[in-house]
Amino acid sequence: MSHPDKSPSRQSAAAPVLAISQLRIERSGTVILDGVNWRVEPGQHWVILGGNGSGKTSLLSALTGYLMPTAGDISLLGKTYGGFDWRELRKRIGIVSSSVRQMMGDDEPAIETVASGKYAMIDFWGKITRRERAQALKLLQQVECGHLAERPWRVLSQGERQRVLIGRALMARPRLLILDEPCAGLDPAAREQFLQFIQRLGHDKNAPTLVLVTHHVEEIMPVFSHVLTLKAGRVLASGEKNGILTAKHLSETFGARVTLRRKDGRYAMSILPRRGVLI
Repeated sequence: MSHPDKSPSRQSAAAPVLAISQLRIERSGTVILDGVNWRVEPGQHWVILGGNGSGKTSLLSALTGYLMPTAGDISLLGKTYGGFDWRELRKRIGIVSSSVRQMMGDDEPAIETVASGKYAMIDFWGKITRRERAQALKLLQQVECGHLAERPWRVLSQGERQRVLIGRALMARPRLLILDEPCAGLDPAAREQFLQFIQRLGHDKNAPTLVLVTHHVEEIMPVFSHVLTLKAGRVLASGEKNGILTAKHLSETFGARVTLRRKDGRYAMSILPRRGVLI
């Protein structure tokens, strides 16, 4: 069930930020992704939504060059996979995830964590220049953490760490910023504060294209314009948010009967009991 996007930005002449065509990934006889098509235009912010095992992580690994396609094409920022050094192109993609959060050094000050993002290195041992330090401080202020510049990683809260990692990702001036389940491990208050921050970031005129990967519709802020839903390695639906986020589509995505509520641009989903099952 694919829903073509008819927004004006799709019809523009600008090159897409990302274009994936008939992507297939197969390993040891197991099909991981099958016939995935996805196109991200400038000015759009996307959500990838799906349950465990739907293929979200594999799709991210493919577009960042860590998982080689069996078939199909991937074009990122006008460059096609196989015809360009993906290691260089990867530097133009920012990624924030719980796995990166767990790899940072306990004693590293926030400003150095951000500055090291220019080199895409964890536990950077080089010398940070005065110019890089000034840029890192500016980014910390942009992510509303300027007061944390000299605080070591070990004393930062989980929410502060996520914001610092976004600053780190922005250090390389990416065109695409992937937020891979960024709210994992955050308590409800910290999660809401972080999501409000993402809302403000997405409205910044200099913001990169945002891609949020999540299981939870509650994390989809109004700034996100489009949604891609995955199940068992295939795209169920792709297009403008209002057309994709329906109880019918989400029931198919998660393999359960759901109800969906919307208020002030936010969503809440509830799972209904299976028919004939007493609770």
